[in-house]
Amino acid sequence: MYELAIGAIIAALIFDFINGFHDAANSIATVVGTRVLKPLHAVTLAAIANFFGPFLFGVAVATTIGKGIINPDFVTIHIVIGALFGAIAWNIITWWWGLPSSSSHALVGGIIGAGIAGAGINAIIFGGLEKVAIGILVSPIVGLVSAFLVATLIIKIFAKKKPANVNTVFGKLQLVSATYFSLTHGANDGQKTMGIIALILLTEGIITSFEVPFYVVLIAAIAISLGTFFGGWRIVKTMGARITQLKPYQGFAAETSGASILAILAHIGIPASTTHAISGSIMGAGAVRRVSAVRWGIGKRIVWAWIITIPASAGISYLTMLIIQLFV
Repeated sequence: MYELAIGAIIAALIFDFINGFHDAANSIATVVGTRVLKPLHAVTLAAIANFFGPFLFGVAVATTIGKGIINPDFVTIHIVIGALFGAIAWNIITWWWGLPSSSSHALVGGIIGAGIAGAGINAIIFGGLEKVAIGILVSPIVGLVSAFLVATLIIKIFAKKKPANVNTVFGKLQLVSATYFSLTHGANDGQKTMGIIALILLTEGIITSFEVPFYVVLIAAIAISLGTFFGGWRIVKTMGARITQLKPYQGFAAETSGASILAILAHIGIPASTTHAISGSIMGAGAVRRVSAVRWGIGKRIVWAWIITIPASAGISYLTMLIIQLFV
């Protein structure tokens, strides 16, 4: 039976890699969009910061994913495999379409779909889903508002300075804010895979109570950082330029706001979406010049991707679990 556990852990690491690959744009879109860094330099910075992120913010999100969405007593290795398949499949679909959907919520949807198919709806912990709902609502809205306010404050403070000088200053500060965002990206998203692997170990009796061993943190950090390094350039185009054209001060405002949201939610164990956080923040920072500076049509397309992610990945996982049950 350990062969299945090993296979499930490999699948979890593949999801982690794809998560980094899929969400690389979240980490580097603004710093590339403002032309502060070339894509290769930006993605290298993001990958390094993604690696260290999971070590800095504890395991509260991993605990929510591992035992806060579905009761571990009902979980089987087949449910875990079905959940991962749904999440991976949806990530690949949205990557191909260039949609910045949430890898985090794809995984949550996968757990729900496979859990209902394999153990029934009573296995789902609705209190945990409330946490997910809070993340869905808070990340984009607070990101939009806070980035708008930060960008507005910057404009007021530097109103009498030459634009070229302001761009130079915030071009340098963006290196800090981009690193900050990538650290929180790695912390929040890396923890999801940590929670799944810990759940696999618990299900197979390798650990006796839910905990996240250091080696799990390490391999999850490596997987997401490698995925980020080989990141998804299809989505970079959407996030970095198609939503709105950003100046360095706006990029700084967006990254700082998005990262702060992720840091807070990671600390309290809410599995937030880096996609939601940075998308809302980019829109807020872009709108500070004028509302029409943001291509709201692209924003609507992104919102629809958010809305359908959980039910779509849940549906794929549900069907996958039904197929698995035919052969076990």
